[in-house]
Amino acid sequence: MPIYGLWVINKAGGLVYQRNFADGLAQLTSNEYLVLAGTLHGIHAITSRLSPIGSSSGAQVIEGETFKMTILLTATATKFVLLTSLSETTADAVLQKVYEIYSDAVMKNPFHTPEMPIRSEGFDTRITALIGNGS
Repeated sequence: MPIYGLWVINKAGGLVYQRNFADGLAQLTSNEYLVLAGTLHGIHAITSRLSPIGSSSGAQVIEGETFKMTILLTATATKFVLLTSLSETTADAVLQKVYEIYSDAVMKNPFHTPEMPIRSEGFDTRITALIGNGS
């Protein structure tokens, strides 16, 4: 039940963190990841307005034939996206822990500028401890 990758998308739709953890996903260029993050941001915005019974926070899980994307939308509109196998059952809990690590290691860092790429060794180290080695 592998976790393939983690994305962090800022409130404007920009990819501020991307990391792969297991083989199985296509290898993409950094520009392709940026385009995918922007597209997912748009899809998420559209799905938040499609609810037939009132307001919605948007798509929370998107499934493909061989993987799924689980999305955690924070109060500050930052999106955490976990790409996993279809059989992964702990994605929500993992995303919540990633958000806690982000809050502690990134947002408390006085040298980090909000909405900019995450360049924190402490964040990377704690994500590796939580999920595993990545490429």
